[in-house]
Amino acid sequence: MSSDKVTKLFECGEPKTYKHNQLNTADFGSFTQNSHKVFLYLITKIGGVDEFGKYLQPDKMKREHVLTVKEFQGVFNTDIHNTYKVLKQSTKHLMRSDITLDTPTSYMCINVCSRAVYNKKEGSITIKFTDDIMPYLAQVNEKFVMYNLKEVSNFKSLFTTRLYELIQEFKETGWMTKSIEQLRKSFAVNNKFKLYADFKRKTFEHACNEINNNYKMGLKFEEIKRGRKVVAVKFIFKKTRVHKRYNQHTGIAKNFYEKPKPQIKKQKSNADVLEGQLAFKDISKDAKPMKNVLSNLFSKFTNKS
Repeated sequence: MSSDKVTKLFECGEPKTYKHNQLNTADFGSFTQNSHKVFLYLITKIGGVDEFGKYLQPDKMKREHVLTVKEFQGVFNTDIHNTYKVLKQSTKHLMRSDITLDTPTSYMCINVCSRAVYNKKEGSITIKFTDDIMPYLAQVNEKFVMYNLKEVSNFKSLFTTRLYELIQEFKETGWMTKSIEQLRKSFAVNNKFKLYADFKRKTFEHACNEINNNYKMGLKFEEIKRGRKVVAVKFIFKKTRVHKRYNQHTGIAKNFYEKPKPQIKKQKSNADVLEGQLAFKDISKDAKPMKNVLSNLFSKFTNKS
């Protein structure tokens, strides 16, 4: 990822989160959906580039950051009272959670932060990232994914967020293949869902449905079998289109990324009822027929005569 692209992304104003590819595919262990969202938001505060758009080395990056209730609520549209609870609980989750990176040469567990404080009066959380995790949050090469934090704000399941993150690494290809073992690791299910049918239904099948409900991605999957056993899954989706635009004055080309558009949620309305009209359901059940009304009037007139 070029420094021009990174600079452009941070100039947009919306919080951008990112991870090194190894961290993106890691096992996030005991993370919950909420603690993962807090973690993602805190990453956006690191920045990763200087004022000239150049990458910062891990030792030059700020490790301590504050996230307020107002900031979290602004991105994830959560209830104000529930947001206080989310930040407070995330203080414990982030301290006791570690991330496992399984590489061809090592199996390593990394603590996320060395300190986490919930500030009651301010309604905020202060965390200090560990030295070990900083290299995986540094934008020192092209091996990291970045996306707008708002893109995952409507997801209810951690499995959905994790699948969406995995796709970001392959967003320009339109497909991604992961072994069942890799998916189990990325979803951090451990010994849960031992039966493949349960694992499929609870994790990536549900995640595909939720992503498609939010984006016009056309996400689907194909099972890859060895004999009768499913050993891998190929995900197919609408790819992100890259457009080159040239600056007429400098002649320098920049890449612009066009992602699949969000789904437009249909709202219920009385569109079939013209203004000034009442729908049949709005007419009182006690309304008297016109015939009865006329009969009463005629009866009163006769009595007066």
